[in-house]
Parts: sequence; C-alpha cells; structure tokens
Amino acid sequence: MTATTTLRNTPVLTRASDWANKHRKWVLAAPAIIFVLALMVLPLAYTMVLSFTDAQGSIQRAFDFVWLDNYVSILTDTTRFWPAVWRTLIFTVVAVSLEMTLGMAVALLMRKPFMGRRAVRVAMLLPLVATPVAVAMMWLLIFEPTIGFANQVLGWFGIAPQGWISDPATALPTLMLVDVWQWTPMVILILLAGLVGLPEEQQEAARIDGASNWQRFWHVTLPMLKSTIIAALLLRSIDAMKTFDLLYVTKGTGGGSSHEVETLNIYAYALSFDYNEYGMASALVLIYFLLIVAVLVVLTMRRKGAQR
Repeated sequence: MTATTTLRNTPVLTRASDWANKHRKWVLAAPAIIFVLALMVLPLAYTMVLSFTDAQGSIQRAFDFVWLDNYVSILTDTTRFWPAVWRTLIFTVVAVSLEMTLGMAVALLMRKPFMGRRAVRVAMLLPLVATPVAVAMMWLLIFEPTIGFANQVLGWFGIAPQGWISDPATALPTLMLVDVWQWTPMVILILLAGLVGLPEEQQEAARIDGASNWQRFWHVTLPMLKSTIIAALLLRSIDAMKTFDLLYVTKGTGGGSSHEVETLNIYAYALSFDYNEYGMASALVLIYFLLIVAVLVVLTMRRKGAQR
C-alpha cells in the first residue's frame, strides 16, 4: 500500500471528504461569500468605529472617542441634516412615483403589437446606456439659462426663460424629471416582462363577462402583477435614495449656501471632503444606511405579503 493510499484512508480525511461532498454547494460558494462579506463587513465596521470618534483633517493623526456625540450633533441639526432627509425622501417618492406610473402606462402600450415596436424598444433603452455623469452633463447644457435648449423651446411659445437648475425653487423638481427620464425605461422593462408572462385566460374571462378595459386592468392585471410591481418599486426606491452623480454634477455640493438639492448623499460627501469631518460623516453614513435598510425592510415585507 502506497503512502498516498494510506493518507487517503485515514479517518480524519475520510470524514472531511464526506462532509465536503455532502455540503459541496456551500464549500464551492464559500470563497465568493467570504469575499463579498469582507467587502461589506470590514468597511462598515471601520465606518462604525470612526463614527464614535472626533476624526477630522488628516486621518493619520490621533483621534479620541466621543461615542454618541456625533450622532447627537447630527440628529439635532435642523439646519442641514433634517432638510437633507426631507429632500432625499421627497426626491425618492416623487421620482419613483412618476417612474412607476409612466412605466406601467408605457408597458401596457408596448405589450400590444404595433408597427416599429422594435425600434421603439431600442430607443427606449438609450437613457440606460449613458453613464449618469454623461446624462447630468447633457441636461446641464439643456437647462443652461442663456443658451440652453429648454429655454429656447419656451421662447417659441412666448414663455419667459426659466432658471431650471440655477433657481432654488425649481432645481430639485427639475432634477427629479431628469431622473424620471433616465430610469423610467428600466421600470418599463421590468413591468413589461411581468405583463408578457401573465396568463390570458383571466383576461378573456373578464372580457366575456363584460368588464371594461379599466376594470380588467384594476381587478385582473394589477393583482397578478403585484409581485413584479413591488420588485420594481424596491429596486428603484433604493437606487433613487442613493442618487449622487446627477445631483453632484449639476449642483456640486448643494448649490452654494442655499443647498437646494442637498440630499443625504451630498451632505455626507460635503462633510467628508469639504470639511474633513470624518467622524461626523461616518455617523451620517450609518444613519443613512439604517434609513435605506428600513425602506428595504418595509418594501420586502410588502412583497412577501403580495406573494402570499
């Protein structure tokens, strides 16, 4: 008997081999799982440690633990933090609501065959192809107050030029519309995929019973599509809350002293890279993270309820 055969026949190696073979799906996936967890847990743990300190300026200098002082300072800040929270929520709710409404309407239209449907689908995907920074730069030129195309169109109808992004009153609504333009196609694709997979028997039965188009949509299509709708709502809500590129490129770190489009993402960036308040920024990021997790939990619970 060779040494290799003896080694393989040892009880320890035999048990280990049997265990690995029995749990091979976890053994094979373990390296990827460990890698992903390391990418998530280590930065989150380091951010949590920094959030309890007065780290600022050079991160190499010694810092002291201030524990919950950063969280208290942020949560009691009514000048920038709470307005940023409301802007984040308003941006998310309004933009996602418009995207879901338009996405559903267009998906219902595109479900039916018509001439040039393939060309329309290709054109619909164009906003998704461009990077967020490129989209922001394009719309920044379109909304330019003096030579922008948007004000030229208004001039054709005798309407006075608008400030669009430069006006504090219209900056956030304007950027909501840009977000709707860019991400509605993704909602359309998700809802259209769900519509295509729906059975036609219920629709035919409702049509035979004399139900109108609206009644068939409200009482037949919508309930069967609820799981897909919640999935699209989940993806877009989380993504909209994290919007950074569009807001930063068009308005920098909040557009000066008015901070008219300063969401939590922009505020965290300003604390880190403009004011070098790394401890405060870390606390803000963790609060922001918990807010996103709360939204994720709520939407996930609704999705489970819809599936039941």
